[in-house]
Amino acid sequence: MQTMPGVGPMSAIAVRAFCPPAKSFRSGRDFAVWPGLVLGQHSTGGKERLGRVTKIDQKDIRQLLIIGAMSVINSIEQRKRCVEPWLARILETRPRMVVVVALANRMAR
Repeated sequence: MQTMPGVGPMSAIAVRAFCPPAKSFRSGRDFAVWPGLVLGQHSTGGKERLGRVTKIDQKDIRQLLIIGAMSVINSIEQRKRCVEPWLARILETRPRMVVVVALANRMAR
């Protein structure tokens, strides 16, 4: 996990200590649901409505992932260049905290 930008030794140890075995998750999205980094769904009648971030379950892991994502965003803003094209595009169009949570979600997956 430490090979990802924004994930240090403390974050990796915390995820390893608190996380259930990886085999218990069917996909990366299922793992991202566990700390509460996905949007809540309020869909009905075939119309998809997405709400806010669910913020259920593991608060500590969610905070560590968000702090790591925030450090990545801060380093991008200081250097004035971004390696990831999707991240540069979303930074231009979305509020900063929305981008931070999206990056934390991607890091979890």
